[in-house]
Amino acid sequence: MEVLPGNIAVVLSAVLVGVAFGYVLQRGRYCVNTAFRDIIFINDLTLFRAYVLSVVVAIIGANLFEDMGWLGSWTDPETGEVIPNTLGRQAFAPVANILGGYLFGLGMVLAGGCGSGILYRVGEGLVAALVAVMGFAAGILMTLKGLLRPLYLWLRSYKVSIGTDEWGDPIYSFGLHDLFGGSVAAKWVIIAIITVAAGVFLLKGQPFQKGSGKGYKWSVAGLLIGILAVVGWWASGVWGQDPRGISFTGPLGELSLALLTGNSDSARQMFDFFGYKVTWSALLIVGVPVGSYLSARSLKEFALKAPDAKELLTVFGGGLLMGFGAATGGG
Repeated sequence: MEVLPGNIAVVLSAVLVGVAFGYVLQRGRYCVNTAFRDIIFINDLTLFRAYVLSVVVAIIGANLFEDMGWLGSWTDPETGEVIPNTLGRQAFAPVANILGGYLFGLGMVLAGGCGSGILYRVGEGLVAALVAVMGFAAGILMTLKGLLRPLYLWLRSYKVSIGTDEWGDPIYSFGLHDLFGGSVAAKWVIIAIITVAAGVFLLKGQPFQKGSGKGYKWSVAGLLIGILAVVGWWASGVWGQDPRGISFTGPLGELSLALLTGNSDSARQMFDFFGYKVTWSALLIVGVPVGSYLSARSLKEFALKAPDAKELLTVFGGGLLMGFGAATGGG
């Protein structure tokens, strides 16, 4: 991928989106691990409702921005035509998706949080979260670039195709609406069905009732996280020249490589900052613990906490498992 000279807009847009996201994560105590754990152990759907709301808002907003052409654009070097960016649809690799998701789930229990959860807890002063992030980064790099790459490629090789394109190549990357003709109308019918079903579930959680405590009520946290997810797709498309949105697996690996070698070594668009070749998304990662720190300090919840060596080994191992699972499952 071409390396472009960096500019202040790229840095500010990425870091500020990361700061805002980290701030809301900390205020909302938002973590996918906690959301699913609470369902199983204490029959509490509160954080899960925040998760569902954020996903619905992100689905609606991201697809609206795509259809309106608000995700930036790129110029075809051969024809000079300006082409609007679109959302990237991943290939459906069921073996890798299922195994990766399962191992990621095991890993985040051991690490004490999901990818975003351990990152924002670094901003709260938790040394265990920092060690978990280090394990997460190591697991990602081992899977995508190192020892485990052959296994990763083998698992990802089992992909589902929905036909062939005009050149006769299999179509592996598709959205749910592509199974029903791929029209814009089909997409929005599916989104409407998902939204209505989710709305029924969310209304049972009394989203408009005033919250208690210092943090955000679940409905506020879910709404803001969904909005910021959409902002992330917009900002990464306009300034990062790659509508990737807010993601943690690939970008954390890219940030780690940039810090260790000076080069994110990514197929994504990279920018040159004082000799460091980084992606927009890698810069976003930097902002997340900063935003969490600002929130935790204002709530007087910041405190340096270091567990014993046994727990540090556990969370590091959990991070490694998360890294392999997340990379294999698709991030």
